[in-house]
Amino acid sequence: MGPLQGYRVIEMAGLGPTPFCAMLLADMGADVIRIDREGGNNPHGLEVDLLNRGRRSVVLDLKTPAGVATCLRLVEKADALIEGFRPGVMERLGLAPDVCLARNPRLVYGRMTGWGQAGPLAGAAGHDINYIALTGVLHAIGNRDAPLPPLNLVGDFGGGALYLAFGVVCGLLEAKASGQGQVIDAAMIDGAAQLMTMIYGLLHNRQWSDARGSNLLDGGAHFYGTFECADGKWVAVGAIEPQFYELLLQHVGLSTAEAGTSQDEADWPGMKERLAEIFRSRTREQWCAAMEGTDVCFAPVLSLAEAPQHPHNAARQNFVTAWGVLQPAPAPRFDRTPGAIGRPPPQPGEHTDEVLQDWGIQA
Repeated sequence: MGPLQGYRVIEMAGLGPTPFCAMLLADMGADVIRIDREGGNNPHGLEVDLLNRGRRSVVLDLKTPAGVATCLRLVEKADALIEGFRPGVMERLGLAPDVCLARNPRLVYGRMTGWGQAGPLAGAAGHDINYIALTGVLHAIGNRDAPLPPLNLVGDFGGGALYLAFGVVCGLLEAKASGQGQVIDAAMIDGAAQLMTMIYGLLHNRQWSDARGSNLLDGGAHFYGTFECADGKWVAVGAIEPQFYELLLQHVGLSTAEAGTSQDEADWPGMKERLAEIFRSRTREQWCAAMEGTDVCFAPVLSLAEAPQHPHNAARQNFVTAWGVLQPAPAPRFDRTPGAIGRPPPQPGEHTDEVLQDWGIQA
């Protein structure tokens, strides 16, 4: 079912943020058709590519007039199209925005790139790490010795796929009112920059230092960070508010009445050492028994294998098993039209005839 049931989306097969966006739309009920090339697009040789879940695959040879013509027939019946090629690729294929919108004036045409459709770097290759480096994000993450890439979550998925999905849904809402489609330029560098809005605001107000590892949220503060336990496992503490911080000190046997235990920046280095020593005195399980569920703002740092088993994740069914594969569940949640994991990742061209028939196109 899902809140996007009834919407038809064409996904031009690609890597990273575009498939993730397509997965989000499919999880919410959209009929997403993935246009694959013969042989598919699986450079990592994955047995199961979870980013491709929930949709059907059509194989078209877009280097032939017949393949392009069939794609345009699908465009005529679609509500949205998303693509993640370098600028100019869709134009060379004969599937430029003006061509598609001429066939379907209501089409929402979502374009996902790293650098954007225009600008000095628009034609250059890049990956998540490059886009977040240019926006200040990478500089702000890590320790004092070096920036550390936060996986590929900030550029590819947070600043890329989520912004493309947001743009597509905004475009669909506007098209419903105006009867006109439009082109969305969703660039990872744009999204990653906007994700830093709060930090740039703090910087302007002189509440953030441009020196990495010296701020409230980047590991500088002793009450917002991670600590190793006696068993080599880790816990995370985020006791920012004074009442939460006081509770943290109570649990570790300290008091704000003692000298050098305050939240003042001058006490950060000394308290980091004291807390590190205290947390190393017990196992993670012992600290969980003492603090988990309290207002200390505490959580164990769970591994990928441990996270699905945690009682809170289990109670909320944050991880589910579909076709024998454990995977994150759709989000967010809707009480009346919930999203769901649909089909397993398709083989390239698995649904070509089925889709053409469903969409009323002669094979």
